[in-house]
Amino acid sequence: MRTARASRSSRTDPAGRAPGSMSTRHTLLELYAAALRAVDGRACVATGMKSFRRRRCALIAVGKAASAMTRGALDELQGHVASALVITKDGHADPGFDGDSRISLRHASHPVPDDRSLAAGAELERTIRELPEDLFPVFLVSGGSSSLVEVLRPGATLEQLRALNQAGLASGWDIARLNRERGALSAIKGGGIARMLRGREALALFVSDVPGDDPDVIGSGLLGAGGGTDRVERRVVANVDAAVRAAVDAGAARGLALEGGERRFDREAADVAVEFLEALRQSSADGIVWGGESTVTLSAHPGRGGRNTHLALAAARALRPNERLTILAAGTDGTDGPTEDAGAIIDAFTIERAELGGVDVERTFREFDSGTALEAAGDLVHTGPTGTNVGDILIGLKQSATSVRDAARGPML
Repeated sequence: MRTARASRSSRTDPAGRAPGSMSTRHTLLELYAAALRAVDGRACVATGMKSFRRRRCALIAVGKAASAMTRGALDELQGHVASALVITKDGHADPGFDGDSRISLRHASHPVPDDRSLAAGAELERTIRELPEDLFPVFLVSGGSSSLVEVLRPGATLEQLRALNQAGLASGWDIARLNRERGALSAIKGGGIARMLRGREALALFVSDVPGDDPDVIGSGLLGAGGGTDRVERRVVANVDAAVRAAVDAGAARGLALEGGERRFDREAADVAVEFLEALRQSSADGIVWGGESTVTLSAHPGRGGRNTHLALAAARALRPNERLTILAAGTDGTDGPTEDAGAIIDAFTIERAELGGVDVERTFREFDSGTALEAAGDLVHTGPTGTNVGDILIGLKQSATSVRDAARGPML
């Protein structure tokens, strides 16, 4: 996993004050990094396969974390892996796979499918159909699978599929509705792969980015229950709850008492921002950590941004003048919507910094162009692909708490 970094370097707020001090921002990035390590696809798959009975197997990995999950299986199984099909998003592939003759690597489009998604689906279907009897199938599934691989039902078209995904993204549909709509067009969603196995024994490991961690929902149910004779063993090896716990524990190791959210957030991003900010203000802890996945209902012509940057900008707009709270909102996959930004860290001077950068903040918020405002403020966070995808993380800190810690222990390195 690459190191998380914020766009800001040594800049303070316009007046030289720092409600979101660099040490506080550094702490937020450390907590975020700890959360990502806890749900790293490579490590979690390797751990999840320690009890796996050694036999020759074929790996089939799909999703944003497909490469990392495959690497974890190779770490643990080593020479027992005869072949691997890895289907992932552009820019998320492990470059080390190029020299491994066992691995067939395919890139496809996310969040809206393209012709490559259908080509990947055809290869997936062929791989399962032609899988030798002496190879045990191991499936590695993570978020993003719904767009990256598809086999359409007779009569369905790619144009219909693309229009469906675009409508769901723009309208802020929850994952349950989006999966129902996708299932009407797909031959492999909703347990389709399990049905292709025709009762064959298999193992499926999941990095979950959905509420309830239900295999029937992850990746639109690619490896959900297929009905009839189903001999697929299913295990969730990573979820956002583990990421939240890790951030809380990392805070404790730094002398901070953090409060973890008891439920996952799933509402409109702007509403979650207000709810999170109020919870942070009312908490007696040094800060709070929430996990989940918000939604956005987009304007007709959205600009640069995703649900996390929109949430971050909403929180920045709601902060009181000079309020000493700093908030990180970021995706665990390292990408926020169709951008290369992971999210942002905001404070009470974010809006002023953006405006001094020549940005009309209210316009960017209204037109879902949050990335433009937060770039001008120097508040964006970048990680590159992280090797996981369990949803989103919100971490809020009170600067008084980190200031006391810093005074007692000296500056962080």
